[in-house]
Amino acid sequence: MDEHSLLTLGQHLQALRKAQGLSLSQLASAAGIAKSNLCRLEQGNGNPTLDTIWRLAVQLNAPFGTLVAPISVPLGEDGVQVQLIDQGKDTPQVDAYWMRCAPNTLRHAEAHTPGTQETLTLISGWLEAGPEGATTALGPGESVTFPADQPHLYRTHTTEATLLLTVTYGQKGTRS
Repeated sequence: MDEHSLLTLGQHLQALRKAQGLSLSQLASAAGIAKSNLCRLEQGNGNPTLDTIWRLAVQLNAPFGTLVAPISVPLGEDGVQVQLIDQGKDTPQVDAYWMRCAPNTLRHAEAHTPGTQETLTLISGWLEAGPEGATTALGPGESVTFPADQPHLYRTHTTEATLLLTVTYGQKGTRS
């Protein structure tokens, strides 16, 4: 992640944490990360993983897009890149992302906030995705919607997969 993106993420993290009256220690503990790592992130330093950003979003009961907007570069790790396309303003909150998974990728995603659903539409390649133990194989033009408030995965084989991902968030006010 570039310097501007890290600073943007840090500013959003700190503003959300303070708005909810949480200390660095409280948020770090709830998200399962070291307080020193959270402090560095808020200062615009470090190199957070996608899972770390998601865990922080879950604990802040905030959409992932709220933390990463307006970062204009794709965020990625371990063969997966995601980029926020648009963030809805209505209820329920819906965020749209472009996502690319490299060949031979297996990405396990942690549960998102309660009531969250993902809808994937495959643009190219082949992808298996969904809750662990109940995945669906997709070809180009096919879509699947699944509950994302439980662990789920994305798997490719020998070709990369490009897809549109929409995340529809559940009701606010519940924290996992």
